[in-house]
Amino acid sequence: MINQKTENGYRELREARRANRPLYWSVGLFSVFANLLMLTGPIYMLQVYDRVLGSGSVETLIGLSIIVAFLFLMMGLLELVRSRIMSRAAARFQARLDRRVFDAVIRRSAIKQDEVAQTGLRDLEAVQKLMSSPALIAMFDIPWTPIFLAGIALFHPWLGILALTGGGILVIITVMNQVTTKTPQNAAMHAMIASEKMAEQIRTESEMVSSMGMREAAFNRWQKLRNKALHTQIGASDLTGGFSSTTKTFRLFLQSAMLGLGAYLVLRGELTAGAMIAGSILLGRALAPIELAIGQWPVVQRASRGWHSLAILLGDTPPEAPRTPLPQPRAKLDAVQLTVVPPGESVASLRMLTFSVEPGQALGVIGASGAGKSTLARAITGVWRPAGGKVRLDGAALDNYDPSVLGKYIGYLPQRVQLFEGTIADNIARLADNPDASAVVEAAKKADAHDMILKMPDGYDTRIDATGGRLSGGQIQRIGLARAMYGNPVILVLDEPNSNLDNEGSQALNKAIRAMKQDGKSCLIMAHRPAAIQECEMLLMLDGGSRVAFGPRDEVLKQVLQNHEQVRAGGQGGLR
Repeated sequence: MINQKTENGYRELREARRANRPLYWSVGLFSVFANLLMLTGPIYMLQVYDRVLGSGSVETLIGLSIIVAFLFLMMGLLELVRSRIMSRAAARFQARLDRRVFDAVIRRSAIKQDEVAQTGLRDLEAVQKLMSSPALIAMFDIPWTPIFLAGIALFHPWLGILALTGGGILVIITVMNQVTTKTPQNAAMHAMIASEKMAEQIRTESEMVSSMGMREAAFNRWQKLRNKALHTQIGASDLTGGFSSTTKTFRLFLQSAMLGLGAYLVLRGELTAGAMIAGSILLGRALAPIELAIGQWPVVQRASRGWHSLAILLGDTPPEAPRTPLPQPRAKLDAVQLTVVPPGESVASLRMLTFSVEPGQALGVIGASGAGKSTLARAITGVWRPAGGKVRLDGAALDNYDPSVLGKYIGYLPQRVQLFEGTIADNIARLADNPDASAVVEAAKKADAHDMILKMPDGYDTRIDATGGRLSGGQIQRIGLARAMYGNPVILVLDEPNSNLDNEGSQALNKAIRAMKQDGKSCLIMAHRPAAIQECEMLLMLDGGSRVAFGPRDEVLKQVLQNHEQVRAGGQGGLR
């Protein structure tokens, strides 16, 4: 049973498809004339066998041949026009949904990395491929199959019975194809996705795989998934190919049977030779769309799965409601009775958490691993929505800000910094189409990464890949910090910011935090290492998702740390 959210997703897809309705009507109109022109061959055969051969008139043959050549040319042009229109309708459908699906994939992936999120864009492409494939055009031709079969019956009832029986058998084969290949095709797709996911993980962590001698083990693990995918794909392909071969063989046999029965009727004087040949040709025309649909069935099934998956994706991730633009907020952050339940889980990672950060303050968030620090960072940046309570920026709940606008006000440096294919400037500018070069340089200077970048081969125009390429972990971290500071955000959220930084990098980080505070901005630092909280006036201690202590840094340290004097002095003691 389809739930209401999924039904909303189906409705959104149907509306996008409905926008192409004029194009579909035009294809339907052209299909009428194209299918009428398919009678050209049978009628030509009737005239040649029954009129030309009987009269021996060469002039009649030449005249008929010229007319037929013109009609076949028109039929070819109509087929070309139909194909071009369907290609453009499919492209318009995809273009209409590209942004919507991309946004839904990003938002869902931020919450949970399930198959619906991973295959969203491929699902849209699968639907687009079906819309431009011969299979969908065949759907416009299949309604003509009964008409052609009825036309055969006009030649002789026995021919009509044979054609109708053969067509019914092909329909049964089509239904059996749909029923029996659905499960193998789904299994093949799931196995392929698992194999691709594993390969992408190994590729992303190729440096670690090579350095730790894991290549053989990683290959074996991937090969098992790959072999499973190949096995299931071969099984599904064999099954589909079997139905396709059966259909083709049976259609050819049926045409020969039509000729044989026609010849028998000719011998009995109940049918002309022209009608015998025309009936065979007309039968091939009648059954061709069914054979084409069966041959294209994997495309149809993949698009069907994609359509359903897209409905789930769009239904579970509705469009963002428009928000009234708010003025730029002050750097005041309040968490009020904040409770956060990670997506897909039932236990809260943060419980009834309350604290405040004033403009010009830096708040350090400390606690053991799993205490809820990263969960808090995701809640403050709007990635995870609260299950209870509110996070307010200058008095307004985060829900009141458009996500793209909120990202400009709250800069975020996650634990794992991910760069993108492009230049260093592109990465700092958050992949903007037309980045502000002066803002890029200013952000790099605030992160104390300017001199480091200038030493690169092409400076800010140095191209890097998703793994960072030649960049060290510390350099990636500083570029990530510059990206977080791009656009002059009012609040900076740093999750373990100095995990990859050396002493120089840690000093640069503290310098950037001081500059933020001097400008009346605020910082939140989720930290394990003491060096990260040297610029923090306030500390928040978490344990098991709950607040243990909150207040001025030195007072909190006295409460929770055995080595607080060492921390105050900037030593290397641990926060625990």
